[in-house]
Amino acid sequence: MNDTLPFELRSLEVFLAVCETGSMASAARGLGMSQPAVSQSIAEMERKTGTTLFDRSVRPMALTLAGGMLRQRASALIADARQIAPLLRETKRGKVPLVRVGLVDSLNRSLTGLLTEYLSSRADEVSIRAGLTSTHASELLTRRLDLFLGVDDLEDLAGLERWQLVTEPYLLLLPKRTKAPRSLDDLKLLAERLPLIRFSSRSKTGIDIERHLRRLGIQLPRTFEFDTPYGVAAMVADKRGFAITTPLCVAEAMPVAQAATMAPLPGPQLTRTLTLVARQGELGRMPRDLAQAARKLLEKSGATGLPGRA
Repeated sequence: MNDTLPFELRSLEVFLAVCETGSMASAARGLGMSQPAVSQSIAEMERKTGTTLFDRSVRPMALTLAGGMLRQRASALIADARQIAPLLRETKRGKVPLVRVGLVDSLNRSLTGLLTEYLSSRADEVSIRAGLTSTHASELLTRRLDLFLGVDDLEDLAGLERWQLVTEPYLLLLPKRTKAPRSLDDLKLLAERLPLIRFSSRSKTGIDIERHLRRLGIQLPRTFEFDTPYGVAAMVADKRGFAITTPLCVAEAMPVAQAATMAPLPGPQLTRTLTLVARQGELGRMPRDLAQAARKLLEKSGATGLPGRA
């Protein structure tokens, strides 16, 4: 497989100039080049890409379908390339212009303050987006995020750096004055009286809980599901059902979660690990240092402790 790029940035500039002026001659005058040099540059791009970029049978020349697609991508590439020098100059001040962070909902309350304080000293602009880890993982790969803190959905992909934050157990969240089940049989009896309030099947938390229940041979009817820890806890607090959740999810749902009771999950232990994920080496020591600070804060808060039996 040949990974050689089919053109250089200068060739893209020439191509865009022809697009804007509508002719090789006009582009050549604007670029301070000869017309043969412009024609040769375009012909070389067409040869290397195996496409025709311009319809030369009309005047002014019109873009082909392939040419139109290249024009869209070329404009973005050139714009990004022109930002490189200013970005590099910014790093002399020890800061980057922008850091975009994805934060899983259950870490929102615990870590937003730390993120804003830490990153404001290292970036001129900070964008923090709370939501589902699956969305953040996709946006990291498409470069719409620089790092995310959540469940590592990308563990099989190379080119990423990972810094573990915390491992926490799953537990039960029960309506007040509900007897905590001490065995799987007790859990099945509880499920006959109260519906399971689920986390969204689009979330890694929801998927892990469903997989765990299937392994235990427990099949529960679907009633309500929510994207956010607050929605789950609010339903339990309102005595509409029970939930399988985590200490950090409960902490995120305060103060409404105070109207519910935590209890250990009977049977085999189920845990989840939250991780900081970034593209390898792009932000220097920032991901490692941020993960270390987040880990210390989470340990100090004690938010991931396993509750005693109710």
